[in-house]
Amino acid sequence: MDDNGTDTHCPYCSLQCGMRVAVAPGGGAEVRERPAYPVNRGVLCGKGRSAAEVLRPEARLTTPLVRDGRGGNLRPASWREALDVAARGLADVRARYGPDAVGVFGGGGLTNEKAYQLGKFARVVLGTANIDYNGRFCMASAATAHRRAFGLDRGLPFPLADIARTGCLVLVGANPAETMPPAVRHLRELRERGGTLIVVDPRRTATAELADLHLRARPGSDLALALGLLHLVIADGNVDGEFVAARTTGYEEARAAAMAHWPERVERLTGVSVSELADAARMFGEAGTGMVLTARGAEQHSKGTDTVGAWIDLCLATGNAGRPYSGCATLTGQGNGQGGREHGQKADQLPGYRDLDDPAARAHVAAVWGVDPGALPVAGRSAYELLGTLGLDGGAHALLVMGSNPVVSAPRAAHVTERLGALDLLVVSDVVLSETARLADVVLPAAQWAEETGTTTNLEGRVILRQRALDPPEGVRTDLAILRALAAALGRPDGFPYDPEAVFDELRRASAGGPADYAGISHRRLRGGEGVFWPCPDEAHPGTPRLFLDRFAHPDGRARFAAVTHRPAGEEPDAEYPVYLTTGRVTAQYQSGAQTRRVPALNAAAPGPFVQLHPRLARRLGVVDGEPLAVTSRRGRAVAPARVSEAIRQDTVFMPFHWPGEGRANTVTNPALDPASGMPEFKLCAVRVERAGEASPAAASGAGAAR
Repeated sequence: MDDNGTDTHCPYCSLQCGMRVAVAPGGGAEVRERPAYPVNRGVLCGKGRSAAEVLRPEARLTTPLVRDGRGGNLRPASWREALDVAARGLADVRARYGPDAVGVFGGGGLTNEKAYQLGKFARVVLGTANIDYNGRFCMASAATAHRRAFGLDRGLPFPLADIARTGCLVLVGANPAETMPPAVRHLRELRERGGTLIVVDPRRTATAELADLHLRARPGSDLALALGLLHLVIADGNVDGEFVAARTTGYEEARAAAMAHWPERVERLTGVSVSELADAARMFGEAGTGMVLTARGAEQHSKGTDTVGAWIDLCLATGNAGRPYSGCATLTGQGNGQGGREHGQKADQLPGYRDLDDPAARAHVAAVWGVDPGALPVAGRSAYELLGTLGLDGGAHALLVMGSNPVVSAPRAAHVTERLGALDLLVVSDVVLSETARLADVVLPAAQWAEETGTTTNLEGRVILRQRALDPPEGVRTDLAILRALAAALGRPDGFPYDPEAVFDELRRASAGGPADYAGISHRRLRGGEGVFWPCPDEAHPGTPRLFLDRFAHPDGRARFAAVTHRPAGEEPDAEYPVYLTTGRVTAQYQSGAQTRRVPALNAAAPGPFVQLHPRLARRLGVVDGEPLAVTSRRGRAVAPARVSEAIRQDTVFMPFHWPGEGRANTVTNPALDPASGMPEFKLCAVRVERAGEASPAAASGAGAAR
């Protein structure tokens, strides 16, 4: 590393902002700007600026931990002992119950190399079908809808900078002003160029404050809203008939579905007035170009796939797909949420975004791995199905967790915590002693983003290289080294290199010819550059910043309309639980908060959970700002201070999900799954809201069963 630092990327969200990491004058590390990187042009949010804080030894794990017997305490151990306990435990469970009794749970923050190697480890070493990752909780519904419509899923099928040049942008369930602040400049540039911004959100967020039109739709009604807008676009004569005829199939079925969602019906379903619906349909339908960007607010529902499909239908009908400065896309959440789902840590997929049930895909990947295609397991359980059956008959009895904290992040989290406690063996590899790691039998301290080299794929499909800037503390190993050691201990000493470039070169071969083709991308090519957009089939190929300009990825080259219809959420308010709960993020914390809650400046900005509610609801409850409020669902009870605000609907309360303990929002959330994607319904459940002193504690808070 030179005096100016080493070029790398932020460890947090899917922007993967460029930064430099340098040795601080007083020792340790510091983050510096990297203005040349195009995604953020040097701008960093508070999380990015303080990212080096988590590199401090006092903030993290620096030695393996092993639990002394059932119900004993975690104690420091040598690497040899920790790996031996983990390997013997995994082998024992596999021998007693069969290979599928060993589960693997990965993370959307793992590099492409780690995600690839974890999937290979699960299927080749353990022989288990039961591997999935926390990205199933993020982009799964959008990915499923995009593959159905376009034949391919890449978060943004265009560079982020194109957003500023579209005529009308619709953000559905997205709040980038708080979740990815450096991206807001693209929204501001859009407005400066004369473009129009529509935001769909039940809360008046910082992003909604920027909008020309804010549609404050009822939680769970985005599907009806999209169908209502399509109805009006058709009625107003703003369908691009030439595009529909030349580049799509299924329009007549989608048209018939939309015609059943007339404005007055949609007003009743969504709470959005007919006049606002008409304004939105006109703004989008009459714009020369248009984009729809969905995020978790629209996708984390038991009908998330159909919801995204309806917004895609709106884009297809107006000709806003497969053309410059147009399209339907998703704002990927986690740092490597895109690459993490492309290379094999998802239950139903092999590297290169290949389908696990495709014989040709199995043969290709098996040849790269040097195994018989028939030896590869079939698709296993999706994330919540895997976690919710731990320790039960037919479920996994041992679990390896790498880079995830489901005790805080999973829906119906108290139940998941109980299931983790019922395992014969829990092994966790992580940077910090997360709430999940505290339950483990073996904890393995892993190196961090600035201490290892590896690639990630940002929300645009841009593959980038995080370069090692400094050495990890003594006693810490990389996840690749951990997987190599476990594989060797389980009888597979070969085929699991710990050099990230060697792993990536194998990933390139495994992905070659697949939907997410990385064959032409290399560490050498990425060093010092701006990244390469996949697909990139060979080293002479420039990459593909914009997809679908000539044809969509289905064999006939046409996009598919979804032809979906509105249906209720998995759980609607009733007399006993009369209020909607929705969840989300705040600017200063990230995901389960396992890392950001260890940064003093971020904790000062966002010290704990809260319940946002409308003043009228607060008056009805007799609650004042800051008073403890109990939020109770059929699954449990969470308590946090009231935050009274007119920025939220009167029938809805909001909780951020970054904290454990009694304020854990996911104690109460509903694990109802989207039947196509396996996405749980994080964004909507029915709750009862009361002053904490008056609320019945009968619904347990589910703080967790200690091992």
